[in-house]
Amino acid sequence: MMLFGYDQGVFGGVVVTEDYLVTMDLQGPSRTKLLGTVTAIYDVGCFFGAIAAFSLGEMLGRKKTILLGTSIMSVGAILQITAFGVPQMIVGRIVAGIGNGLNTATAPVWQAETSKAAWRGKLVVIEMILNIAGFSLSNWVTYGFSFVGGPVSWRMPLVLQFIFIFVLFTTTPWLPESPRWLIAHGRVEEAEKIIADLEATTIDDPWVVTESKEIQWAADFERENGMSWTDLVKGKTGAGNTSTIRRLLLGAGTQAMQQLAGINVTSYYLPTVLVESVKLENSLARLLAACNSVSYLLFSLIGIPNVERWGRRKMMMYAAAGQCFCYLMITILIRYSEILEENAATKVASASIAFFFLYYIFFGIGWQGVPWLYPTEINSLAYRTKGAALGTATNWAFNFMVVEITPIGIQSLQWKFYIIWTIFNASFVPIVYLFYPETADRTLEDIDRLFRDDAPILVFRDKDAISEKRPLKYVEHYENEVRRNSSVINANPEAMKKRLASVAKANEEGGWGHDEKV
Repeated sequence: MMLFGYDQGVFGGVVVTEDYLVTMDLQGPSRTKLLGTVTAIYDVGCFFGAIAAFSLGEMLGRKKTILLGTSIMSVGAILQITAFGVPQMIVGRIVAGIGNGLNTATAPVWQAETSKAAWRGKLVVIEMILNIAGFSLSNWVTYGFSFVGGPVSWRMPLVLQFIFIFVLFTTTPWLPESPRWLIAHGRVEEAEKIIADLEATTIDDPWVVTESKEIQWAADFERENGMSWTDLVKGKTGAGNTSTIRRLLLGAGTQAMQQLAGINVTSYYLPTVLVESVKLENSLARLLAACNSVSYLLFSLIGIPNVERWGRRKMMMYAAAGQCFCYLMITILIRYSEILEENAATKVASASIAFFFLYYIFFGIGWQGVPWLYPTEINSLAYRTKGAALGTATNWAFNFMVVEITPIGIQSLQWKFYIIWTIFNASFVPIVYLFYPETADRTLEDIDRLFRDDAPILVFRDKDAISEKRPLKYVEHYENEVRRNSSVINANPEAMKKRLASVAKANEEGGWGHDEKV
């Protein structure tokens, strides 16, 4: 995710570098559209990479998909670093995007499938905070190299992404595969070993047996009742109530809303926005963009403890309301700066900088992590990879649209351009309130049961669907299963011998850990 953030943010500094503009022949108002296309074409690659994760993600597994995506990103990075013209730069941007699309469609799913319900939200939010860390680092790197001049000023920042690529290649092969992916592919024993390892216990632990059976139940139910993509497109629903289309749309919807919130108006182009709309000097605009990225990173940390405490719904609604307010104030201030005299106009436009900073705070808390988390939770086991891939593809499609139109929109619409993002953010509050069920403090199998029990489309009417805490009926079901599996294991002498041996071993090593409960 740091590689994702760095790769996404570094081009915001590159596109305002004089040597880059001269080398690529992208200077002047007549080249504005092409400049936007070269920047945005990266998102087209990401879109196709995410689409490729539909099939590759299920076929290869989470680990191998990440390694493949990172390899493709390496090729794309080399093409960009060595480019001396727009055609090669465009190819490099597309290739790097394909690799990043594979990675971003896979990493949140992998994280969610190897996490406890109580930690799942926090860990995926931490992933996206590392994305912001990469974004922040890229802003400071491009700001620092802006004083160097020449080709080094933009080629070296592109070279530095290989630090993250190297880390991925050296660590990913040692990480555990998703137990849910293994069970879906019939590798139950291997999955149970990983579940036990993740919990620091043994495979005959009742909790491990229960978790394995719950995942097997979900996999079997989806296998029997799930629909092919062809049948889904034709509108067929199948014998079982898996609500597949609805869940796919909900997951993809969070990603669409994230981009329509207007984040990439500023992520890719904040220096450009500050130069064109606020009338700042290039160096000061770069410095403020770098400082803003640090503020963005620090305030995003608020989301870690609160993503479970507040729940997904409240985080999205409160943040959208705050973002709407910020864009409203930006619109008003830039509007008046365009009709006032020069000195007064500069002061009014400068006041909008505070609201760009405040916007990032709201976005970092609510909309940075949750849209990447939600598709991994809301979709069923059989469609989790596909749902996350569809969500990621949706993100990149809307990302491309926003990045493509921003330079032209700022140039032609001026202050009116910011009205668009004000209205979008205002609309997200009722959309989330009406249609989005809560997924915090639930196991992934709890969410399957919610839809199997015919959750209403207008979810605000169902207290269990919007409760921030795990509904009692799910808690009771799970506790009953653990007790039942515990009784079965304890009635089996061979299993009990293994159990006693593991307890004795733990005692010899000086620590009881999970076995202390027995």
